[in-house]
Amino acid sequence: MSTSKKSSLELFRLRKIINTLANKEGSHTELITIYVPPDKQISDALNLLRNEYGTASNIKSNVTRKNVLDAIVKTQQKLKLFKDPGEKGIVIFTGALPQEGGGPGTERMESYVIVPPEPIRIFLYRCDSRFHTEHLQEMLRDKETYGILLVDASNATIATLQGKHLNIIMQMHSGVAGKTRAGGQSARRYERLREMQLTEYYNRVAGHADDVFLPIETLKGIILGGPGPTKYDFQKGNYLNYQLTAKIIAVVDTAYVEEQGVKEVVDKAPEIMKKVRYVEEKEIMQKFLYEVGHDSGFITYGEAEVRRLMNSGAVRTVLLSEELDLFRVAVKCGACDTQENHTVKGNEMQAFEQGLVGKPCSNCKAPSLTIIDKKDIVDDIGDLAQLTNTEVEVISTETEEGQMLKNAFGGIAAFLRFKLQ
Repeated sequence: MSTSKKSSLELFRLRKIINTLANKEGSHTELITIYVPPDKQISDALNLLRNEYGTASNIKSNVTRKNVLDAIVKTQQKLKLFKDPGEKGIVIFTGALPQEGGGPGTERMESYVIVPPEPIRIFLYRCDSRFHTEHLQEMLRDKETYGILLVDASNATIATLQGKHLNIIMQMHSGVAGKTRAGGQSARRYERLREMQLTEYYNRVAGHADDVFLPIETLKGIILGGPGPTKYDFQKGNYLNYQLTAKIIAVVDTAYVEEQGVKEVVDKAPEIMKKVRYVEEKEIMQKFLYEVGHDSGFITYGEAEVRRLMNSGAVRTVLLSEELDLFRVAVKCGACDTQENHTVKGNEMQAFEQGLVGKPCSNCKAPSLTIIDKKDIVDDIGDLAQLTNTEVEVISTETEEGQMLKNAFGGIAAFLRFKLQ
């Protein structure tokens, strides 16, 4: 399941932890953020922290000074676990954080090490009342590459868009003469010659587009644009390589074909890109609903049944709603070591924890039950998927089908490798 392209589960997990860190706040300027890029040595980061330790020793407030110094030491300890920052670098967040529902005095030292989704370019240290996650959040914006091809009868432009990075690869002039207003035989001959010139020009544009777009492994789609009907003539003529023709995700009108026209497409691109995943999710769910409607025996749903079939190796792809508010809780008896697993709704967690107080163990009847592990259901099933070689698709509720997964099927469903008898 580990490929150069991150899966929907990996992106879901990364977004979740970064959003959680972005919302954490310290009591004072006590939270440490450090970004170590691939071109830096671990020793560079340790030297920086050593200098910051000396500076922080002068903080007047005893509590703040202690918390900052402890956070720096904890960060140093984490860094020493690595020989080098690796190909993408390392980001570490450390600090004394108030615990859930608690105020000042409930702080506990927490530390998070994150390998970024792509190489980081900055060497950054911050001591603040919040963690600086904005650089990671920017990386999580859709970084797959989109091709932009603008064409009219006079000019064409080829560009690529990756995240916020726009690269205009080439611009070309057609050399095709304008339409004639003259009548008669000469006009018809002129138009035939012009059509031949246009065909040659379209082939030339397509050849350059093939050369630019085909080698891009991360090419998600192509946006075709331009003023007037020329772009539709180009599309219908199938001048592009068939692989690229299949990747045309939108045909848009622009007032220009040059750089200004590319910027018009960029303005429209976020909504187009959003629709790409939207379409992918709709296709996945429509296939699932088709199997449901035909009672094919190749699907199942519900947490217990999906888990059972995953453990038996029968599940090919598990579908998880990103709106699931469930936790997998492991409870252990301190007297006889009996362990049980429970699935608990997020809004019922507090009542569940209180209900364990004095509750007898199902095995030895001793009132010694404690929670030893609590994990988000998506993470829990995601871990099981890795063990059982199962693909995972995290489905949003932005589509009607995605809402059906959550509401009608409990947010957990699966495609099977073989038909159930």
